[in-house]
Amino acid sequence: MYTLTLLAAAQEGPAPEDVKAGWVALLIFLLLALAVAFLGWSLTKQLRKAQNAKDAGAYGDEPVGSATEISDEPGAPGSPTQSS
Repeated sequence: MYTLTLLAAAQEGPAPEDVKAGWVALLIFLLLALAVAFLGWSLTKQLRKAQNAKDAGAYGDEPVGSATEISDEPGAPGSPTQSS
């Protein structure tokens, strides 16, 4: 019986005069949107820094643009078609 009363009260909801959108709620919403935008900007900045460090070989990877890259030209050093 208690759950039926609670369920009926939950389905009714608050009265329209009890609910109002105020300036405080708008300010909170705008601040949250600004925080999400800042976090997205900061994440992008950090990902760029990590990619630049990876390209430089800071994480033990081969630096980008090194001489050991495979060439597309046949017969060039490092090409798959070159015979030893």
